[in-house]
Amino acid sequence: MASRKDQHMRLLLAQEAARILLDSGSRDFALAKRKAAEHLSAHDTRQMPSNLEIEQAVAEYQRLFRSQSQPQHLQQLREDAYEAMQFFQDFDPRLVGPVLSGTADINTTISLHVFTDTPEEISLLLLDQHIPFETGEKRLRLREDTYQIFPTVSFLARQNRIEVIIFPVSKRVPTPLSPVDGRPVQRANLASVEMLLNEDVAQSDLIGG
Repeated sequence: MASRKDQHMRLLLAQEAARILLDSGSRDFALAKRKAAEHLSAHDTRQMPSNLEIEQAVAEYQRLFRSQSQPQHLQQLREDAYEAMQFFQDFDPRLVGPVLSGTADINTTISLHVFTDTPEEISLLLLDQHIPFETGEKRLRLREDTYQIFPTVSFLARQNRIEVIIFPVSKRVPTPLSPVDGRPVQRANLASVEMLLNEDVAQSDLIGG
């Protein structure tokens, strides 16, 4: 059983890792843990918080210190995500990650999953609209011990970074596992994101009124 001292350090590490994630806009939990351990001089792996504990610390930090600004940033990110999904509507887009779950903040990247057997179609669409973009790759966990690399494109929309991960259609690929809780990642289609936006507007009207 962990001592009270170890439990306290685990909490401090989760809070520091959460701050690092929010400041960077990244959701690289492993890197945030390493940096938090360096900052707090804590290298005992028994004290390391889980990704879920860090995500909970992110939400708590936002509630305590960004209760006014974070909902506004989240709403703007969801609006930009919705517009990007409309742009990619021929590729069955899905919103994933913190923008969907609600823990996104000002620096968070919008993450979309799209589906096509010809990844070049995504690049050609962006080229046709004269949208500057970068290509890359993303390594995702599909099962407990199975990883796969997928092509990506990324670009800016109103200064918000959008990363589009491209999945094949003809070859069935399992839903990637969430880095937060290890379960299949939640995906939202256009209609679901539109519902989220309506809820955001209603909430902001309630607060403003």
